[in-house]
Amino acid sequence: MHGQVSNELEVDVPASKVWEIYGTTKLPQLIQEALKDFVEKVEFVGDGGVGSTVKLVFVPGVIPGITWYKEKYTKVDNENRVKETEDVEGGYLDLGFTLYRVRFEITEKDKFSSIIKSTVEYDLKDEAAANASIISIAPYAKLAQAAKEQLIKTKA
Repeated sequence: MHGQVSNELEVDVPASKVWEIYGTTKLPQLIQEALKDFVEKVEFVGDGGVGSTVKLVFVPGVIPGITWYKEKYTKVDNENRVKETEDVEGGYLDLGFTLYRVRFEITEKDKFSSIIKSTVEYDLKDEAAANASIISIAPYAKLAQAAKEQLIKTKA
């Protein structure tokens, strides 16, 4: 079974400024700050490029059956402002998912504004199809909103 969910948020800040968060090591810091009700701990290893890893430990009970997972940056395209991560340990993989990928795309709307698009793409074994119900874009939408608020605050 394959599926995806996505969210878009317009930000009154140039795409290059948004990418200063999403394309760098600032993103794991923002996750820790913005998703406190969801993420208990973030362990980041790397320079922010392909191969960097993030281990997320979740607040107990926020994702049924998942207490943690480790993801790896598989794509960091600074020119097109696209970052992709894939789960490599724990979490969704333990629940029958064969792919759990998160993609962030920062697109320029005009020179003063941009769009943060967050997408979760997943594949899971047929016998685990019921687990698709735990997929949610909500944390990534909340993360985008937090980035927007932070960027607007620093712009002022």
